[in-house]
Amino acid sequence: MNKNELKKVANFMVSPRKGILAADESTGTIKKRFDSIKLDSTEENRRDWRQLLFQTRSISDYISGVILFDETLRQNTSDGQSIVELLNENEIVPGIKVDKSTHQLAGFPGEVITEGLDGLRDRLQEYYDIGARFTKWRAVINISDILPSKYAINVNSYLLAMYASLSQEIGLVPIVEPEVLMDGDHTIDKCSEVTDITLSKVFQHLNEADVYLPGIILKPNMILSGKDSKNRAKPESVANYTIDVLNKNVPSEVPGIAFLSGGQEDQESIDNLNSINLLAKIKKSPWQLTYSYGRGLQSAPLRIWNGKKENIAMAQKEFEKRGISASKASQGIY
Repeated sequence: MNKNELKKVANFMVSPRKGILAADESTGTIKKRFDSIKLDSTEENRRDWRQLLFQTRSISDYISGVILFDETLRQNTSDGQSIVELLNENEIVPGIKVDKSTHQLAGFPGEVITEGLDGLRDRLQEYYDIGARFTKWRAVINISDILPSKYAINVNSYLLAMYASLSQEIGLVPIVEPEVLMDGDHTIDKCSEVTDITLSKVFQHLNEADVYLPGIILKPNMILSGKDSKNRAKPESVANYTIDVLNKNVPSEVPGIAFLSGGQEDQESIDNLNSINLLAKIKKSPWQLTYSYGRGLQSAPLRIWNGKKENIAMAQKEFEKRGISASKASQGIY
């Protein structure tokens, strides 16, 4: 483990005014996105969409790293340049999703476990050799009247720590992503309670695994009311709950926290991030607080592109607009 290099990359990934683009949709997920614009999910169309994003001229002004799917990491642009080279040219760090998605947690209906540890060490080495410099593993925690169980939180936290340790061994910065889903009608207090317990357990396991905390990025959910809640919390409440939970659980050695958008509406994710950063300045939070958005940056440009070459420039303009808004929110000046 080269701690100096891990720390250097992690700090670059949370550079002020910049965030991380999550472009790691699985083949199944991106098909759903393409279905919404009636576009076939072919390898060429998937490449063209991501190439559109990565070739936006201003991208390095608001994006420091991009999480890629296995297919994309290995692809070339339509001009024959590798995607890794394209990103490096723009001073953007290439990263890779390494988990193999969620599956039913045996014996615990309604709860899931993330798989992908089998063969991970070899895959990590291959990804490093191709050019990736960070990784991502997503753990999912569901909320209901009876969920989550302590077991689901514990096992998912344990797997996050194992993944993080393996990544650092190879020289890759791990993005540690424990996502408490906003699906449901739960209150913001319930989300706060579950996220508090989850983050506490995650850092317990990270410490037990001797993970080098200055060489990770935390990618948590914001503290939100459930998507179906009748009284959705306002940005000011989201900020208060979120900062309180982070201050309680996240060590100051962690260089940055890149929030996931987690199903929020585009504008909602910007407004909440802005409020969090406004409060973080007052509370003097020790971390860079930024974004790692997928849909929050991509959904509007995707609709404009609609799979047509003549729409590329307009779609890139919209992507730039979304990126600038997120960048401002990460500074609390939106």
